[in-house]
Amino acid sequence: LFQPLDSPRQVHWQLLSFEHRPAALYIDSNSLPIPHEQVAMFKSIAHIGVAVKDLSASQALFEKLFGKQPDHREEVPDQKVATAMFQVGETAIELTAATSPDSPIARFIEKRGEGVHHISFVVDDIVAELARLKLLGFQLIDETPRVGAENYAVAFLHPKSTNSVLIEISQRRDDKHERHGT
Repeated sequence: LFQPLDSPRQVHWQLLSFEHRPAALYIDSNSLPIPHEQVAMFKSIAHIGVAVKDLSASQALFEKLFGKQPDHREEVPDQKVATAMFQVGETAIELTAATSPDSPIARFIEKRGEGVHHISFVVDDIVAELARLKLLGFQLIDETPRVGAENYAVAFLHPKSTNSVLIEISQRRDDKHERHGT
């Protein structure tokens, strides 16, 4: 899906597939340490993810709140979730419900109840951003991107390394445009 990229940051990568095959990632040791403020690639907040028990009931509630239907609905089998996305200005609210009792969303709701689950940020180069964040000491849940809603590559940072906030980074798989994410 992605081809090798030679950037001024000297991060070279090739992502063969998001489905169960890790990315090959090469970092030129001569370029380290990379000043994080010079290469940060977070572009904007893509969405705020909200974990819900009943997607239909929550969708009806948010339809009343926003005065419109969701902009997108999708089931993401790999993540065992169904989503409803409401675009609100420059960002979106993503309602996420478990489709299986062993889904991460089901476990989240069991432990913490319904509510804000994650904040998703748009990046231009998800593989390079994962490498940058790992070098800076952030704990990654996903070492390589996986497929999310709307054909986006997504990866999560562990809340233990981000003040108890689950952070998702996301990039469109077929180009580098902005996204909603999962």
